[in-house]
This record gives sequence, C-alpha cells and structure tokens, in this order.
Amino acid sequence: MEVVNHNAGMLSNYEVYTLLLEAQSNLAKIKGPNRRLENLATIAYETNKYLSETPCKLQSPEVIEDFLMALGPFKLTRAEKLQLLNLRPMTTVEIHLIVEECEERLTEQQVDELLKVVEEKLPGPSSADEDIADEVKGEEQ
Repeated sequence: MEVVNHNAGMLSNYEVYTLLLEAQSNLAKIKGPNRRLENLATIAYETNKYLSETPCKLQSPEVIEDFLMALGPFKLTRAEKLQLLNLRPMTTVEIHLIVEECEERLTEQQVDELLKVVEEKLPGPSSADEDIADEVKGEEQ
C-alpha cells in the first residue's frame, strides 16, 4: 500500500476499515521478523477491532452512495456528511453537535428529516442488539 497524495481527501470509517483488512492480509503474507511491520500489524489490528464494532462494518459503497444522495437537500458540507456517515447520529443533540450553526441552517423539521434519513439509509445495530445493550446498562446501574 502506497500513499500517493497525503492531502487527497478524507476517508470514511468504511474506507479505512476495508483498507486495513486489505493491509492485514498483505502483512500476513510477509515473513520474517521486522519491528516496523510488527508495529504496523498491531496498529492495524487494534484499529480494525474498534471499527468492527461500529456501524461502518455494515456499510457498503452502494449504501454510502445512496446515503450521500439522500443528504443533497440539506446543503451540508463534505465534513458534516462524513461525520454523519461515520457517527450515525440517533438524536437531535448529536445532529446539533455535528452540523455547524445548526439552529440557523436547519429547521426542527429538517433535523427530524435528517435523523430519519440516517435511520433509513445507514445500517445500524438491530433493535434486538439495542434491547440487549439497554438491559445490560440497566443491570450495571
């Protein structure tokens, strides 16, 4: 893997996840001790482990393209779209934290529509997983 242009653009979590999966398979093919490769393998493993627990694991290029097309009417910046894609917000507060000057740029109805687009277009944890997570949180308290 070679970086051609360091400032070409921002990557989504899905893109990082797929690149790391590819890099890990390439690293597995290289034999012999090499301290740099060991460090790279560790970083790739830990990052992949984290990303595999996020919604990006369920995304695909088609899902991302569909989601970005659905965001067209909201006139969001590229960075805001990327954050929506990566973070998959589920509450109004999260939308307000992601969209700069949200109160001036979006009405309450638009924020609700944006949440609906995120829920409909981006795959997330199933409701059964959410119910289990809620039960675990309740038991911890």
